[in-house]
Amino acid sequence: MAAWRRAIELSLGDEDTAKLRSIAQARTEPASRVERARILLAYRSDPSFFAVGRDLGLHHQTVQRCVERAVAEGPMAALDDRPRPGREPRITLEAKTWLVSLACRKAKEFGYPHELWTTRLLARHARERGPAEGHLCLANLAQGTVCKILDQEEIKPHKVRYYLERRDPDFAEKMAEVLCVYRQVKVLKAASIAAKEQPSDAVAVVSYDEKPGIQAIATTAPDLPPEPGVHPTFAREHEYKRYGTVSLLAGIDLVTGKVHALVRDRHRSREFIEFLELLDAAYPPHTAIKVILDNHSAHLSKETKAWVARQPEHRFEFTFTPKHGSWLNLIEGFFSKLARSVLRHIRVASKKELEDRIMAAMDYFNQEPVVHTWTYKLDRAA
Repeated sequence: MAAWRRAIELSLGDEDTAKLRSIAQARTEPASRVERARILLAYRSDPSFFAVGRDLGLHHQTVQRCVERAVAEGPMAALDDRPRPGREPRITLEAKTWLVSLACRKAKEFGYPHELWTTRLLARHARERGPAEGHLCLANLAQGTVCKILDQEEIKPHKVRYYLERRDPDFAEKMAEVLCVYRQVKVLKAASIAAKEQPSDAVAVVSYDEKPGIQAIATTAPDLPPEPGVHPTFAREHEYKRYGTVSLLAGIDLVTGKVHALVRDRHRSREFIEFLELLDAAYPPHTAIKVILDNHSAHLSKETKAWVARQPEHRFEFTFTPKHGSWLNLIEGFFSKLARSVLRHIRVASKKELEDRIMAAMDYFNQEPVVHTWTYKLDRAA
């Protein structure tokens, strides 16, 4: 007579229980892991192999093996299949290493017109050159196998991810200068709130930049409005007509949120000086205007320096962002908002209409100015 199967004590901590519940309810986990997680949770509630097997539609020995492994190896280890011996891998580890090192170089280095590898080209190259390099196992290498090997090593030689190199040796110092200006803005705002009055006009801080290349594009046929049951969106003819581009020169007052803007065909020194004249007229004569801007040639030209030198002392003070540090300029967030809410999908009948609509957008934003705030902490700048 067979011995009676005794219940095995399975101890599950709160953390393991939470993980098992998450896996048991997951839709993306393998079915085997989901099933075993449910076994362990059910056995925790009712420690009986037969009862759990009956409830889950499994054989009681399946439940017993899962529980015994969880006790011996841990509940999370019991969810995965044990490694099987299988056959020896056909592609050797040395061949895989050679293939990966090959993928980490550019295809043009091997005489191909391609800049980067494609998986098809890489597989072909490995088939042709691999045996000569001592890797006979690569003679019949398939493109799919190449993809699997590269995935295992997390290598994507057919893609490019861009980055910005810090070419400014004084990047940290210049960034600190910009952040110090933002700290000054914070102090001005706090003083205004504490005094329950309008911010002082002794200092104005303006974040400035240009947004060039805004296209004036016209439709060649009327847009079709949404129609219930037919098409839910506006329908637009694919063809279009170009009228040229314009540049937006804009600065946002970081204390009041007001936007100062000009729309011109270009953004040379003369247009930048015109914008400075706009700022000069917008603030009282005693206001010190601090401008945060990038290192565009128009901001550093002889014409600009000569114009600033003719102004009253301390009227204008420029704080330059470091090279490749335009993300430090708060006006970039405003440009992003403008592009998403106004310029996206815009169609006009002329360049003049585009200019008028951009300036109308500036007036719209100035009706309820939004005060932009820098949230990056100064003590973390380094």
